[in-house]
Amino acid sequence: MAQEEKAAKAIENASSKGFSGVLLLAKDGEVIFEKATGYRSFEKEIPLKPTDIFEMASISKQFTAMMVMICAEKGLLGYDDLLQEYLETPYSGITIRQLLTHTNGLPDYQEVMDKHWDKSKVADNAAILEYLSIYQPPILAQPGEQYEYSNTAYVFLASIVEKVTGRDFIEISREWIFKPLGMSSTDIRTLEEKSQVSHFAAGHLKDDQGNYINANKFHAFDYTVWLGNRKGPGRVSSTVSDLLKWDQALYTEKLISKASLEEAFSPMTLQDGSLSQYGFGWDLDLASEWGSIVSHTGDNPGYKTIIVRFIDQNKTLIILNNNAHEAMDELIKSCMEALGNW
Repeated sequence: MAQEEKAAKAIENASSKGFSGVLLLAKDGEVIFEKATGYRSFEKEIPLKPTDIFEMASISKQFTAMMVMICAEKGLLGYDDLLQEYLETPYSGITIRQLLTHTNGLPDYQEVMDKHWDKSKVADNAAILEYLSIYQPPILAQPGEQYEYSNTAYVFLASIVEKVTGRDFIEISREWIFKPLGMSSTDIRTLEEKSQVSHFAAGHLKDDQGNYINANKFHAFDYTVWLGNRKGPGRVSSTVSDLLKWDQALYTEKLISKASLEEAFSPMTLQDGSLSQYGFGWDLDLASEWGSIVSHTGDNPGYKTIIVRFIDQNKTLIILNNNAHEAMDELIKSCMEALGNW
């Protein structure tokens, strides 16, 4: 009861500061606390519900990594295969493992696209690959030298999945992950598709008057429109309950073997012998006070998301926020403590 009170107080405190989002805590796959607060649409004053769909942002990377792992188990690729075996890019000597773990040294594709792309058009992975080949921005580090978070790597990974399967990444994500796990609210949606989902929680940011408005209306963040067809680093949208289904599937062999999952949750050894605490689509904290924890955050215009898995205790924390609120960090900390001691 004390921990439930702590969680309730934490979300109440965040709500009093203007936080908008959904919190879910689970133990052994059962929801032990769930609360929605704020608005699906601030402009229309539509209250949020726990069943509302949010943009996942970079939480999407764990699904991309899973697609790569399924391809590996099917014998379609190997983790230590080189990028150039599958895609034509200006960058050589990078393994699929280094793409998965952000130890590849690749430059940021978004900078190139922002500078050169015709923003009246919507870019996809093929366009991103083409522009990287044309402009060839230099690498940031040698492969395996250091951890450097890389959205470019995850664009490449989705394109590799398409290359080895001969199929569209979105279609096989549905076939291999979302449908088998019963994640009926989860998909990789276009802007048009999102607009047709009545319970889609819009991302919000404050305007000059301090009012929350739809983040798509801010010119500074319109990259979500002109990069709207990219696959791999983001674009999955989901609900807290679907993410719990995903979380629980990772304790089983529904998707891949236990051995593959253990590899996904293992740190990467860098060239100097030090360990980088990022696996295949997951941040790793393998020596926390609550045992091994794997997690990931996401950050899109108006959105902040997080999934935390206490994998030694089968406990889960999911928070989806749709007004990029500064109370998010404090809420995560309080709920981590409550859940860890539950």
